[in-house]
Amino acid sequence: MGSEMNQILEMQREAPVKLATLIAGKSEDALRRTPAPGKWSVVEVIAHMAEDELATSWRYRQMLEHIGTPLPGFDQDEWARRGQYAQWDLRDALEMFRLLRAANVRLLEGLAEEEWAHWGTHAERGCLSVADLAGHMNGHDARHMAQIERILAG
Repeated sequence: MGSEMNQILEMQREAPVKLATLIAGKSEDALRRTPAPGKWSVVEVIAHMAEDELATSWRYRQMLEHIGTPLPGFDQDEWARRGQYAQWDLRDALEMFRLLRAANVRLLEGLAEEEWAHWGTHAERGCLSVADLAGHMNGHDARHMAQIERILAG
């Protein structure tokens, strides 16, 4: 496995710890406060991250099993509404994210070099390899962690 893949995996491993550190010691009120009408609270952001990791689990496995598979997008606001993210217990959301991420890291750690290039066709992003998706998820993590920092600072 190349150094780029090792770096991707290290970032994947670190995300649940960084997320837990960001919210440690914060009050329930701070974690449930929405920064503006129609915007997500910290709890809702973490519930989204957990469910996005669930979708990503399926996408990795489909790309590995069926090269070139279609990868439908999803409406994150619809998932938040149907999933009642505002009602989630923070510990459950964080634990779901942690467990799904750990399962995905185990999967990725076991890939042969050529399997990182297996791909699917994402509805919004076009051709996407397993490596591309793993890198995208690292960026997704970073964007949402920055969002959480802003919410907690506000």
